[in-house]
Amino acid sequence: MTLSIDDAVKASQYTDHLATLSEGSTRKHFDPYEDIAWDSDEYAVIADDPRWILPKADPLGRHPWYLAQPREKQIEMGMWRQANIMKVGLHFENVLIRGIMHYAFMLDNGNPEFRYVTHEAGEECNHTLMFQEGVNRIGADVPGMTGLLRKLVPLVGVAVRIYPEWFFTFVLGGEEPIDHVQKSVLRAGGELHPMLERVMQIHVAEEARHISFAHQYLLRNVPALNPVKKHLLSVLFPVTMRWMCDIIVIPPQQYIDRFEIPRSVIKELYWGSPESRETLRDIFGDVRALARDAGLMNPVSKAVWKLCGIAGRPTRYRSEPTSDQAMVASLTRAA
Repeated sequence: MTLSIDDAVKASQYTDHLATLSEGSTRKHFDPYEDIAWDSDEYAVIADDPRWILPKADPLGRHPWYLAQPREKQIEMGMWRQANIMKVGLHFENVLIRGIMHYAFMLDNGNPEFRYVTHEAGEECNHTLMFQEGVNRIGADVPGMTGLLRKLVPLVGVAVRIYPEWFFTFVLGGEEPIDHVQKSVLRAGGELHPMLERVMQIHVAEEARHISFAHQYLLRNVPALNPVKKHLLSVLFPVTMRWMCDIIVIPPQQYIDRFEIPRSVIKELYWGSPESRETLRDIFGDVRALARDAGLMNPVSKAVWKLCGIAGRPTRYRSEPTSDQAMVASLTRAA
């Protein structure tokens, strides 16, 4: 099959982008046991350390109910919450690694995707080590990922084989919310426990490459899908984003029960108040732009985006600061 000039140029640009990402992974990558000083006095986890109080970037951390709790309870809640976020991240990365390695197994000789996705799998393995070490140091026996997704993990290989475009949509559904939250925390400043801050810095730095690949993969492959698969993906796209966001951002029932958080507080935070709904929409500005550019916005899918509560303006450029991040930075400076 002979490619058109336009298709040949796009293929060359995609190959160049993969080469850039692969070289980036080669030149700058992190080892959790070389780049984090776990045993230093500075990184020691102490039960009464106020730096574990939840930051304003976490919706719970700025809610009046949480702020009214005794300091000891705020610290305990903060430690448990951060440990569980890391455990959820670990579980998601584990699913991602399984899918990526299935995908790499199917690639032909000479395919430049093989090198990059294998780099990515290696980095994700290091992230799981980093997250589990963080959980162990905090010492909270947290559950991590719960619910339907945990039960569907064995099917990830099947999903990659029959619908890789949806798999990489799923990847973004897990990566975008945690990336948004961690960038909000880091951009806002404030006093974080240095171990947690270092974990976030490493994760954000390497996830930038992973997110970039998923965006470019979908931009390249979605337009060539058959009409049925493309239309289905246009609907699955917002549903997947909202599903994964809830899994990653909303605290599990164990947390709610353990710390006796009122149902009204949870309902307000996820996603019952105007402020929380704005935060939810802001998380997905980049992927709304991706869906538009990949040809996945149509009257039906736009209605689904709205139904999922995540419709809105696409970002003008990748990682454009959002209104909720500006609000968090303002609250942090005022604290």
